[in-house]
Amino acid sequence: MRIFLKSLVCLSLSTNMISSDFVTLGTGAVSGTYYPTGKFICHFVNKYKDKTKIRCSVESTKGSISNINSVSNEELDFAIVQSDILYNSTNGYKSFINNKQQNIKSIMAIYPELFTLVASKKSHIKSIMDIKNKRINIGSPGSGNEVTSLEMLKVLKLKTSDLKPSRLDSIEMPDALKDNKIDAYFYMVGHPNQNIKYASNSISVRIIPIEGELIDKLILKNPYFIKSFIPGGIYKGNGNNINTFGVKAVLVANKNVSDYTVYNFVKAIFDNFEEFKSLHPSYKNITKKSLLEGISAPLHNGAKKYYKEIGLL
Repeated sequence: MRIFLKSLVCLSLSTNMISSDFVTLGTGAVSGTYYPTGKFICHFVNKYKDKTKIRCSVESTKGSISNINSVSNEELDFAIVQSDILYNSTNGYKSFINNKQQNIKSIMAIYPELFTLVASKKSHIKSIMDIKNKRINIGSPGSGNEVTSLEMLKVLKLKTSDLKPSRLDSIEMPDALKDNKIDAYFYMVGHPNQNIKYASNSISVRIIPIEGELIDKLILKNPYFIKSFIPGGIYKGNGNNINTFGVKAVLVANKNVSDYTVYNFVKAIFDNFEEFKSLHPSYKNITKKSLLEGISAPLHNGAKKYYKEIGLL
């Protein structure tokens, strides 16, 4: 009898393990906004794991391009990426011209990310064109920071050789600025951001406006860019609004992730929407409707099913 009961227990555990869906969500550096966003999403998904049998874990990654490639190759199930990188990858444009990604589907466009130039005041950088001949971190290889930096430099008619460029990870940038190893760094991120707060609390920094006729042309040329501003007063020594441009942070999945899993991912976020909004200042102005604005690749069928049920599609 004991052997029989033990067999039943083992069979039950085996069945539960087989029926469970263990999924991974790729984010970015732990000092950015992607990582906590991924943790919040997994928290809500795991809240219902006994019912849905879906278990979510978050992974720190090198950023958008790395995430796109990992989701496409099914090394990650879900990831957060910049909407410009997503658009180019799924359409085979720019750096993806010979590497069109056809396995990526959108889930939702979570919050706006703004392209930010953080400079030490002693660098004497006061405008975007002052970066010439300066030590500028343009972003680590495989990151959205690097792609957007290079795209902007091209529009400004600047080459990387016109700068003294570095390609540090985002977690390294504030200390490099503080230790006078760089003059400034670019960062595509939601605001306020702990990385930039650390920099501005460590030394005197200036958040540089990224604006002008050439930047306007960049925005007009690319449908995934939007004009925006970083609110004044959120970083020490920067009391005025700072004009810039940005993208959306988009949650994506491999097309082979089941409709059931994606449906329950979206449902978990929407069922806890007000709590989710309260977890980070970057989410302050998002609405359920805004989660469908700025999506730059086709929706996954599981997400589409949920949005139709609640009347957003």
